[in-house]
Amino acid sequence: MRPKVLISQKVFDEVVRRVQKHFEVDFNPTEAPLPPLQLRERLKDKEGAIILLTDRINEELLSSCPRLRILSNVAVGYDNIDLEACSRRKIMVTNTPGVLDDTTADFTWALLLATARRVVEADRFLRTEKWSGWKLMEFLGFDVHRKTLGICGLGRIGQRVAKRAKGFEMRILYTDILRASPELEEELGAHFVEKRELLQASDFITLHLPLSSQTVHYISAEELRLMKGTAILINASRGPIVDEKALVWALKEGRIAGAGLDVYEREPEVDSELLGMKNVVLAPHIASASRETRFKMAMMAAENLVAGLTGKRPPNLVNEEVFK
Repeated sequence: MRPKVLISQKVFDEVVRRVQKHFEVDFNPTEAPLPPLQLRERLKDKEGAIILLTDRINEELLSSCPRLRILSNVAVGYDNIDLEACSRRKIMVTNTPGVLDDTTADFTWALLLATARRVVEADRFLRTEKWSGWKLMEFLGFDVHRKTLGICGLGRIGQRVAKRAKGFEMRILYTDILRASPELEEELGAHFVEKRELLQASDFITLHLPLSSQTVHYISAEELRLMKGTAILINASRGPIVDEKALVWALKEGRIAGAGLDVYEREPEVDSELLGMKNVVLAPHIASASRETRFKMAMMAAENLVAGLTGKRPPNLVNEEVFK
């Protein structure tokens, strides 16, 4: 009998067919996450699953899934999964790193430029037929070229954001837990500084950090007070990295000039005050949402699943100790 697996939400048809070649597949054909009780019920007799970042995998759920051997997450981050609980049960957890780096960096720049140049605000103004012609002082934004960019987290995505900044002749600062090699710093034209200095010196600040207990509220009221009044904050990583209430306060008080956000502290809920702010560009968690990249992510998750359930080490195994 072939192993049973679950695909928890709608994915590309090609991905479903790839998995069906090897396994008996139960799949949710909608884009709505299964409610927790339904997810637990659908997983209880499965040996593996392709899940999305909106699927919450915790101790309670895992206790009802004795046959589960692998969870293949269609995302780079895996903060939706209790990794320690999986490891205790020898359940492999995989992710999809690398494939979305350039696409996410592109979208980081889309947010940065749209916020700095007030693109969304101007678009709405024109569409509501308020425009009466060119005016010297209308929709004045901020130049991006030759300004200072502060990158928090110089991992794969942060590095690609830095490469794009070179085209704008920007001064590039970065901060991270570990300093990059001199060779990488030279290649990117990036200068390492402590977090406080980066916040004080940067015109634009972009966040590229994994979500962990150490990075929750990495940007809070204390950090926002350090930033320039003309600074713009961009977050396309994970919502809880920014204290959303503190951000609302900073924007209302003019402590910073604007923000571009793709992620939120309590997704899909968005602070109602943010929704009404003209100096904020908001997107519904779409930084990796190009057709090419999302397909690659889903297919990578399928390959991870197939490998894990056919006795091979999955290419993107997060908890290595489980496979030993």
